[in-house]
Amino acid sequence: MDVYQIWLVVAIVLVILEIMTAGFGVICFAIGAVFSALVAGLGGTITWQIVVFAVVSLLTFIFLRPVVIRFLDKKSKDVKTNADAIVGRKGVVSERIDAEQHTGRVAVDGDDWKAVSEDGSVIEKGVTVEIVKLDSIILTVKQ
Repeated sequence: MDVYQIWLVVAIVLVILEIMTAGFGVICFAIGAVFSALVAGLGGTITWQIVVFAVVSLLTFIFLRPVVIRFLDKKSKDVKTNADAIVGRKGVVSERIDAEQHTGRVAVDGDDWKAVSEDGSVIEKGVTVEIVKLDSIILTVKQ
């Protein structure tokens, strides 16, 4: 097995490790290993291969990793998930909402939730409402 092939195997193993971990740290070393494979394929000595591995890995860790993390982190904050995703959505009153009788339900995407009106008013069955808050399993809605 040639030296450049060993570097490529190291790079593949590091990519697999990166897939199993989070943080984009290991991929920097994989990029360094690919560049070292290139140096080895061009006939560079083992000293040059190690120097290229260290320098490229360090440079990608310092310059590429923060850019990738910033790009991915920015997108994750824009997406609402789980219970947060229901606030702001529309639903239909499936059981009359009445604060005095402690009754009321709203259907949202096939799920039926216990609901109260935001201002304590009565909302009749069949009315479309907007969800303004989720407190545990109780929706607060407004017309």
